[in-house]
Amino acid sequence: MAPFLCLLFLLFSSATACDRCVHQSKAAYFSKASALSSGACGYGYLALGLSGGYLAAAVPSLYKDGAGCGACFQIRCKDSKLCSSKGTRVTLTDLNHNNQTDFVLSSRAFMAMANQGMGQDILKLGIVDVEYKRIPCEYKSQNLAVRVEESSQKANYLAIKLLYQGGQTEVVAIDVAQVGSSNWSFMSRNHGAVWDTSRVPNGALQFRFVVTAGFDGKWIWAKSVLPADWKTGVVYDSGVQITDIAKEGCSPCDDSHWR
Repeated sequence: MAPFLCLLFLLFSSATACDRCVHQSKAAYFSKASALSSGACGYGYLALGLSGGYLAAAVPSLYKDGAGCGACFQIRCKDSKLCSSKGTRVTLTDLNHNNQTDFVLSSRAFMAMANQGMGQDILKLGIVDVEYKRIPCEYKSQNLAVRVEESSQKANYLAIKLLYQGGQTEVVAIDVAQVGSSNWSFMSRNHGAVWDTSRVPNGALQFRFVVTAGFDGKWIWAKSVLPADWKTGVVYDSGVQITDIAKEGCSPCDDSHWR
């Protein structure tokens, strides 16, 4: 593995050890999903399309300075009389500053943890004991998408937002170049799911993403994403899907099943 990928992987693994183990905590809820869609990841109204309004804000250790944006989790409350064993699946869209709970869920997601007909009962509690684990995100009919942010200005500044990031991975680096060129410019994470650069190549643009995959990192190359006449506010199909699952040295929980 190249030294660059080695460094990225070491940084990643030190911050996310045992990411998919089952963890014990508490969860609360927001009464309006809009509070989560306008959150730190920067998805805005597009957050509601990621998982049907099943959204979550998570503590800094899961938010990971924005690298955790778009991650998927299965969460279930521990009161077997009130809640189902299936729980709910959520997408991380915001940062939770409350150190009393690992998650603050949308009310739809919070109610989905309850047994049938008991959604209002769990809402009355406001906060419940939960267990959770990270799971792969699935967008079977949807490629990774790139939205050009309104702050972008051709030739001077480009800001993009990543949508529909599948698998159980994190994007840890992005490069951009003109289609057909090998003169790559690196992008930086501005905040959440938004990346930017002031070194904007001319013409149509290609991207390459470094994602965590297996026990390593890998390049994913989207060979033609933005047309030469790209527009702000438009979502472009990358033509690639991310389905990888990052591996971690989490024994003994690596191979355990949630019963």
